[in-house]
Amino acid sequence: MSTAQQIEEAIRGLEKTERDKLLEHLPQLFPELAGDAEWERILRDDQPRQSFSAVIDSYEARLSAKPDAYPKVAESDFN
Repeated sequence: MSTAQQIEEAIRGLEKTERDKLLEHLPQLFPELAGDAEWERILRDDQPRQSFSAVIDSYEARLSAKPDAYPKVAESDFN
């Protein structure tokens, strides 16, 4: 068994509160997950995602057909 597998098993064995604590510290353990470089990689990824695209296309079609069926979002909604 590899070290990575052992770590995975150990994490899976933790109680939820301990996993939550670990989750808070992941950016410190893996700074590449919290940095701009990771977001840049995600934004530049041009690999097709058919399932996700289908969901977005379906939503856009419903929105076009009945724009008033969805609530308007304002910047103040995020405060």
